[in-house]
Amino acid sequence: MTTLAAEVSGFATERVMGQAGMLDSARFAHFIAEVTGTDILEVEALTLGSHGETMVPVPSQTKVGTKLLGDLLDAAAVDQLVDRTRKGGAEVVALLKTGSAYFAPSAAAAKMVEAVINDSGAVMPVCAWMGGEYGISDVYLGVPARLGKEGVKEIVELPLTSSEAAALSEAAAAVKEKVDELHKLDLD
Repeated sequence: MTTLAAEVSGFATERVMGQAGMLDSARFAHFIAEVTGTDILEVEALTLGSHGETMVPVPSQTKVGTKLLGDLLDAAAVDQLVDRTRKGGAEVVALLKTGSAYFAPSAAAAKMVEAVINDSGAVMPVCAWMGGEYGISDVYLGVPARLGKEGVKEIVELPLTSSEAAALSEAAAAVKEKVDELHKLDLD
């Protein structure tokens, strides 16, 4: 979707971004707060990659208060949270019974717009154009990015574990395949 928006609009790549990382990170934070009994405002959770199967929840960068998630929960519990986060969209649809989520995506988009309008430099997980960061190029992908009046000011590279970095590369490859499929469609 972000690629299509960029191609149709003709805007510079830094001015086009998607919000799947915002939505999925909020779900991850919610599930963590629920399991740990912590106020959600004390949870800093992060997902990268893309929305759906190739989503990359990032436990190594997730904090509950001042503690890393892995210091509070064992590996099996963290894995369950990661799995639930990946399946979170389907869970929401099943609960609503009348379609997909709408509040969280609109709240995420509003937060992104606020960062751009206020030129705040806030770092958010957004779908941004990759220019070599994390060893990935020429694709829109969910990564932490600093937002301001220009759009994406910079992509913030965090120290990922080897498995998180590999999953992010796999997500990039999957998105590139979808973009190739998009370009094969006759959209005129």
